[in-house]
Amino acid sequence: MSGIRGIFVTGTDTGTGKTVVTAALAAAMRSEGWNVGVWKPVQSGEPIGSGLSDAEKLAAGSGISDPPEEVASFTFRAPLAPSLAAKAEGVRLTMDMLYEAGQPLCSRYDAMLVEGAGGAAVPLTEDALLAEWIAFLRMPVLIVARAGLGTVNHTLLTVSFLRQRGIDILGVVLNEGTRASGVAGVAGVSGPPGVPGVPDAADVQNAPDEPDPSVAGNAALIETFGGVKVLGRFPPIGDGPGPGPRLLAETVHTALDLAPVRSFLSKCLKPSPELSGKAPEVRI
Repeated sequence: MSGIRGIFVTGTDTGTGKTVVTAALAAAMRSEGWNVGVWKPVQSGEPIGSGLSDAEKLAAGSGISDPPEEVASFTFRAPLAPSLAAKAEGVRLTMDMLYEAGQPLCSRYDAMLVEGAGGAAVPLTEDALLAEWIAFLRMPVLIVARAGLGTVNHTLLTVSFLRQRGIDILGVVLNEGTRASGVAGVAGVSGPPGVPGVPDAADVQNAPDEPDPSVAGNAALIETFGGVKVLGRFPPIGDGPGPGPRLLAETVHTALDLAPVRSFLSKCLKPSPELSGKAPEVRI
C-alpha cells in the first residue's frame, strides 16, 4: 500500500515560494532534532548543476547531505507541467513510478517534506492531477500561498479542491517574498511574453514596491472562510542560492507557528538524539 510519512507542501499556483518554505521548514525541524528529509518527486525547467533547480535549493537550504539527483527523482528540461515536460522527453510518468523512485531516499528518514510542482490541480501524469498524487501518498498538506491581493480567492479554491479529495490540511503559510523573488514558472523561471496565466519576467521583476493593504487582513479572511489555520507570514528572504539552513530555520522559528507541524510529527515520530541540539549544516 502506498504512503509516505510526513507532510506534502503544495501551492496555490506556480511561483508561490514552495521551495524556500519547504527548505526552511526542513531546516527548522532538523534543528529541533527531527530526522526529516526533503523530496521533490519531479521538477522541470532548470537542470541539476545550474544551481537554480529546486532540488539544489532544497538540499542547500535544508542542510541535508543527499545529492540533488536523489532529492529530485525526475528532472525535465522544459518549463512545463510535469506530464507535458515528461512527454516531451519520451517519458510516461505514473504515480507508481514516482513512488518507487523515491523509496531509497525516503527510507533514510523518519519523515519527509515533499514538495509538489505548481498547484494542486497541475497535471502530474497523463491521467492524474497533483491532488490525486497527494491522496495516493496519504499525506496531509501544507499550502504555500502569496501574502498579497488575490490570495484569499486562490487559497480558498485550493482548500476546497483538496478537501473534495479527502486530503487533510495542516495549515497555510503566506509567503511575503514572492513579489521580489522573480519566480514565476513551473520550476522557478518566468514564462515567455504573452503566455496566458504566466507572468512575463519584466512584470515580476518590476512589480511595484508599494505596500499591499490586503496583506494585513488576508490571513483572518482565509481562516474565517476556509476553516484552516494560517501558520504565519514568511518574510522576504529569496529562494535563490544564498540563504543557508541556519538563517532559514531562524526565520521559520520567528515567523511561523509550528505547533500543527510538531503535533503531527509527534504522533508517529520522536526527535533523533544525534540531531537534537545541532544546527543543520549545508552540504559541501
